Amino acid sequence: MVASNLNLAMVARVLASAVLAAGSVRAFKVISRKNVDRIARAAFARRKESQRGTTHLFVNVADHFEPYWQNADRAIAHERVRRWVERYPRAVDGIRDNGGNAPRHAFFYPQEEYDPACVEMLAQLSRAGLGEVEVHLHHDRDTAAGLREKLLRFTDDLHSKHGLLHVEPKTGRPVYAFIHGNWTLDNSHPDGIDCGVNGELSVLAETGCYADFTYPSAPHPTQPPIMNTVYYATDDPAQSRSHWRGVDATYGRRGEGTLLLVTGPLCVNWKRRRHGIVPSIENGDITDLNPALPARVDAWVRTGVHVRGFPRWVFIKAYTHGAQEPNAAHLLSDRPGGLAALYRDLLARYNDGQRYVVHFSTPWEIVGAIHALENGDEATIRAIERFEHRVV
Repeated sequence: MVASNLNLAMVARVLASAVLAAGSVRAFKVISRKNVDRIARAAFARRKESQRGTTHLFVNVADHFEPYWQNADRAIAHERVRRWVERYPRAVDGIRDNGGNAPRHAFFYPQEEYDPACVEMLAQLSRAGLGEVEVHLHHDRDTAAGLREKLLRFTDDLHSKHGLLHVEPKTGRPVYAFIHGNWTLDNSHPDGIDCGVNGELSVLAETGCYADFTYPSAPHPTQPPIMNTVYYATDDPAQSRSHWRGVDATYGRRGEGTLLLVTGPLCVNWKRRRHGIVPSIENGDITDLNPALPARVDAWVRTGVHVRGFPRWVFIKAYTHGAQEPNAAHLLSDRPGGLAALYRDLLARYNDGQRYVVHFSTPWEIVGAIHALENGDEATIRAIERFEHRVV
């Protein structure tokens, strides 16, 4: 009987070890597939910069705004836009930073879904100082010539027909911020889908793109190894994924490269684990199922995306797909994790004027602040920190 019990105990231990090993292998595969290991390595490898004094948080929500999502008809698309035009002003009513700025929602509108009626409704929010319209694009098996034509035609329509986009003073042409649909900037999908254009960074720069706001994309396989920074990528038209290499934007030194990329926060959340094993990824994506609760906001602040050499200015670019009904219902509500709650929480906990100051910013203003740091423009830096004027 004793020998029998010993044999049973040994079998149990072997089975337990086998189950644990199988679970570990499965967990490793999940971690690798979701880029958790790469994100964790990057976080530990990146040199930390100490910060003294007041931290300034430049905050924007970049919306991959797709009114015709899931091939909706015209009536549904228009209703999705009307929902924002009617409810967003009420949601942020009375919410202002110390400079008097409302949170201005960044609508990255898809070129392939261009509908003058939809864009004109969004232009109303822009004229009211509550939003900006920028450029989004989904394309596949494209060419550089085809991409160039799409971008030039679309930006001309946005500017000449709707009064949107900023203008480059020297050339007088409209300029834009960009988000690539499906995150496949510069033909970066490992299966070669959803783009087709090597050399895309050059086409963007040639057509007036002042910065890319596509990333992070993790756990999607298009996530570049560069993360949690502002950097320049130099295009190689002979290859894809040129933005997987780059040089950090640096205080006091004008950046060199084909295109500036402004990335949002990306980190591993060890406190939230799938099945109690696999840590989740914090990538700044705001949805109805993953609302912008205070713990997430804290992670965005801790990640500290900044210009190298100037850690007291932190750029927080969250993102969402706000045209989708479940997301819109949550984002435009007063519920915890909606936009109003997010902005009030930021002002309540990160706007004491001593440890932190919040700046509600547009993509254009964020890039203007980045360039002020690169230029070492102390007058502009002091003015922004005193809220004497917005970056324009």
